Amino acid sequence: MLFLAAAQAQESVDPEFPPLDVPMEGEPVPTEPAPAEPAPNAPAPTETAPAKPAPVQRIKNPIAEFSGIDKITGRITTFDVYIDETVQFGALQVTPRVCYSRPKEEEPKTDSFVEVDEITLDRKIQRIFTGWMFAESPGLNAVEHAVYDVWLKACKQKSDVPPPETPKTN
Repeated sequence: MLFLAAAQAQESVDPEFPPLDVPMEGEPVPTEPAPAEPAPNAPAPTETAPAKPAPVQRIKNPIAEFSGIDKITGRITTFDVYIDETVQFGALQVTPRVCYSRPKEEEPKTDSFVEVDEITLDRKIQRIFTGWMFAESPGLNAVEHAVYDVWLKACKQKSDVPPPETPKTN
């Protein structure tokens, strides 16, 4: 009941207290100033476009560095995988498709598009993850398996692991 009376009171206008955006009687009505006209021989004004932020520079890397934990033994292993190559970690096969990072002078953002397959007990391969992993947020899109977890650590240009052999053509 009280709420209804307050709402009705707000809707009615008290002549002693007009709304703040309406000038009082005898006050001049504000008007917008007319735009100033340029001088007769003045050069035409040039429009300046708003400054665009510099485009984010992404570095495409040939190697993705992952970490994985075997929950049974408690061992954490770090391993390098070349782009479009598959490395097996326990019962998981990890294949990075692309790995991006930023220059050292920019805010770190490292991401990789990864496919992870599981080799089941009956020797079948089942895809358990396809998507982006982010090194700065390892818990966001890490692969959480019953026995193994895998997450992205970094993208690199060089590795101690030799590159995969390229097929020879005759």
